[in-house]
Amino acid sequence: MQQKKKLALSTQIFIALVLAIIAGIAFTGNPAIATNYIKPFGTIFLNLIKWIVCPLVFFSIMAGVVSMRDIRKVGAIGGRTVVYYMCTTAFAVAIGLLLANLLKGIFPVLSTTDLSYEPSATSVNFMDTLVGIFPSNFIKPFVDANMLQIIVASLFIGFALILIADRHDIDFKVVDVANDICMKAMEMILKLSPVGVFCLLCPVVAENGPSVLGSLAKVLLVAYLCYVIHAVVVYSASVKVLGHLSPIKFFKGMMPAIMMAFSSASSVGTLPLNMECAQKLGADKEVTSFVLPLGATINMDGTAIYQGVCAVFIASCFGINLTFSQMLTIVLTATLASIGTAGVPGAGMVMLAMVLQSVGLPVEGIALVAGVDRIFDMGRTVVNITGDSSCAIVVSEMQRRREARK
Repeated sequence: MQQKKKLALSTQIFIALVLAIIAGIAFTGNPAIATNYIKPFGTIFLNLIKWIVCPLVFFSIMAGVVSMRDIRKVGAIGGRTVVYYMCTTAFAVAIGLLLANLLKGIFPVLSTTDLSYEPSATSVNFMDTLVGIFPSNFIKPFVDANMLQIIVASLFIGFALILIADRHDIDFKVVDVANDICMKAMEMILKLSPVGVFCLLCPVVAENGPSVLGSLAKVLLVAYLCYVIHAVVVYSASVKVLGHLSPIKFFKGMMPAIMMAFSSASSVGTLPLNMECAQKLGADKEVTSFVLPLGATINMDGTAIYQGVCAVFIASCFGINLTFSQMLTIVLTATLASIGTAGVPGAGMVMLAMVLQSVGLPVEGIALVAGVDRIFDMGRTVVNITGDSSCAIVVSEMQRRREARK
């Protein structure tokens, strides 16, 4: 008997994406139906991902650290990862600023009266961020889903296990089993991706309707143009030159994670699927288990592009011309602020407030883009997670070459 061929997950997600847009347009006359009866199922899917992602990151990084059995090796991989992330983020915000300045003449002139957006955080203090990275309680980082603290905790325990391994003859099987349990739970949740994608995207389209692009279509167009240029030029070049992988193969392999990221607008939520795609593309498991959770927390290339484009857009609306020094400040602030920004929907708004304050632009200008932030967010999350995977491919290849030389 011929076995029935099952649709690939990426195909299922794509079908769900198309159906969500069609259903969303159908519900534009009565968006309450989509918001009240479809969105809750999307929230359930996101809740399941949030539930598994903290233990997954904790045990995944710990398993990655102990599998290397050498603290110096962890340091080498960590050093390359942070340098790669910092460089691509600086490129991203520079591309955003450059293109936004070249095309700012097409931005619509909007009224800047009666703006009433209050950001939840308006300043970033480096020392506070540094102190906030280190947990004071073992359980609290998991309760608050504070990824940076979870990463630090997993590194400390991983290093401690390596240091006492010889004395107690530890084979780290418990860590691997815990990691495998989290991975299996994640696989079960990922099978619900098509349903989750449909239920998350449909209400967004229904609430905003075809006019979602409206008067802000041009600034959205500039942002998405930057997203595409950065992904195609920077990531293609890095995976080809440094990772020895065909860019076409890379983007094709990343398609399931890209569609999931576009629908959920959450880097952390896409993490399990992103890890699966990166490993299928040839990234080492020990590298992906370390690099990708770190990237979902500190690598925000798409968000950095958004900062550059929106800063120029808001300045234009208020009749302000940004100086070169202000643009350099935006590059620096956006690159550093990305480290302390959570990989969850809407985090870019908080970052934008920090960036605007750093160059003296009116923070209330965020209200100009707040209405369509979700549309920005979907594109920038795609860039964020694609950057994470490109780093995993590049670092894996560098490690293989380093081992071969030895």
